[in-house]
Amino acid sequence: MYSIIVVPPPAMGDDRRPQIRLAPGERLAFGRSAPGNDLAIPHGGVARRAGEITAQGTFWLLSNLSAHQTYVVADPEGAGEHIKVGPGRLDAPVPFEFSRIVLPAAGDLLALEVWAPRHDQLRGGASTTGDTTAPVYSVDRTKRYFAVLAALCEPRLRGDPHAPLPTVDQVVERLRPGWPAVSRTTVQWNIGYLAVKLRLDGKKESLVSLALRFDVVREDDLTVLTRPTPRTTR
Repeated sequence: MYSIIVVPPPAMGDDRRPQIRLAPGERLAFGRSAPGNDLAIPHGGVARRAGEITAQGTFWLLSNLSAHQTYVVADPEGAGEHIKVGPGRLDAPVPFEFSRIVLPAAGDLLALEVWAPRHDQLRGGASTTGDTTAPVYSVDRTKRYFAVLAALCEPRLRGDPHAPLPTVDQVVERLRPGWPAVSRTTVQWNIGYLAVKLRLDGKKESLVSLALRFDVVREDDLTVLTRPTPRTTR
């Protein structure tokens, strides 16, 4: 059974992007149109033997066979998460479920998408004896402070990892439909409260960076922005 799906960049004048499915252990070589490549990328800025993708059970490996180009593997859903695979690096493991390999090509940036939908999960959980492990970042998703944090994170969770953070006034307007009494003062108070709770410096960038890096706020949490906010906290 396949475990990796590769979606090549569209060909010039052709928007079709056929999927290539790899089973564990299978390899896909890619490069400029030349013998020995399973996937030809006909661009003068791509090396003849540019790289190789190897499927594993729940992840995949990327080999950079170029002499000078560094490849970037980005997680489009991970708020800017990425890894760099330098020239000549073999079998670099990529953990992202959805990835985009960015190939610099003579001023252009070409992208291959790689999907790794198969994930193994621990079944049955760990032992329940003894004391319960305290969560690293304990947040209550029913509280107003969480709605403020979700509003701050929303632009980057929507797909742009470098989007500017909303201003306090923009957060107020975003929350007003479910929280009619929201004001600049209450939003600023909740940002300060979050800084204390999460042990940060109170800057919006620090709050959002931590929340996205450790999945304190996920995309499905953005539903808190469209429903009435309880009166449980300021």
